[in-house]
Amino acid sequence: MSGAGGKRRSLLANAIDSLGTTPQPIAEPENIANAREEERPAEEPVAPSFLERRGIAFDEIARAVKKLTIRLKPSECSIWPGNARDHAALNYGRCASLIESIREEGTNREPVVVRRTLNGNLPYELIVGTRRHFSVSWLNANHHPEIELIARIETLDDEAAFRLADLENREREDVTDLERARNYRSAVDTYYNGVRTQMAERLAIPKQNLHNLLQLAELPDEVVAAFADPGDLKVRHGMRLSPLLKDERYRDNIIAAASALAREQAELKAAGGLRIEGSKVCERLAAAAQRSPSPTPTKGRAKLIGASGKELGLVLSDTKAKGITLNINPAAPASVDEILEALRPVIEGARFGRA
Repeated sequence: MSGAGGKRRSLLANAIDSLGTTPQPIAEPENIANAREEERPAEEPVAPSFLERRGIAFDEIARAVKKLTIRLKPSECSIWPGNARDHAALNYGRCASLIESIREEGTNREPVVVRRTLNGNLPYELIVGTRRHFSVSWLNANHHPEIELIARIETLDDEAAFRLADLENREREDVTDLERARNYRSAVDTYYNGVRTQMAERLAIPKQNLHNLLQLAELPDEVVAAFADPGDLKVRHGMRLSPLLKDERYRDNIIAAASALAREQAELKAAGGLRIEGSKVCERLAAAAQRSPSPTPTKGRAKLIGASGKELGLVLSDTKAKGITLNINPAAPASVDEILEALRPVIEGARFGRA
């Protein structure tokens, strides 16, 4: 990838370059080969290791990548929404070193990956290389209109495009845990019918790692806002806070503490002070769960009284379920019409939030 003095190539590029270069074994005479086959003891089939499964995933994606490379303007590409990186959050500060490297070299050293769009407003859709795309766009708008974007054209469906982008993003330290977690949360439903095991197999990642990322994606917006920067929120924070937030006894206290932290972070930023770092934010949110837990919702009882003043049954209000349960006394000396008339104010009260 382009960078100040950067020489590192992506895993994807290495996988592509390695295709067709595997050394071929030297053939043995048939009689020697047969003898060695007879001497070899029978072996039990061995399941592929994690690294082998990941290698298979690399090879599968690499075989689908076309070698054609073109030069184009960033304005010719729309941004594929399935990528983990938030393109709208990119700015000069986040891409300064890359912008300088591309300016010095006259282009991006490592091609971005695009695919042709059918019936789209723009001819190409960017799959991989969001920062490179932004950097060339910035240079085009700032005195370097001659710089073009080198791109490799790829033919992939959305699921394969997601896997390709994910392979690239695993190398990028500037892709936040939250960006990747939210990307995975969307992908598990969009491409894998909500089956997490299938997604973990396709990505060749441990199922526990996937579970941990999805826990991070489930954190409420109020908790995310308590962190001064989304990059401060790590997978380990989600692992600690998610189980607490799922417990109704602690959730309200944690949300309240998160809102207070968000206000405190905003005041510190306005005053030019140091932000509260992610680990301390997590500690304070977890500590909020140790305070007196919110009371568990209980059921209230009210008598159902008929027009004659007789008790016809009980109305059970359930604040947790946000509904009502009616217990009619079958022995009550009342007609059906009287019972229905007594129920009218109860039903109207429930409907308008008064029950």
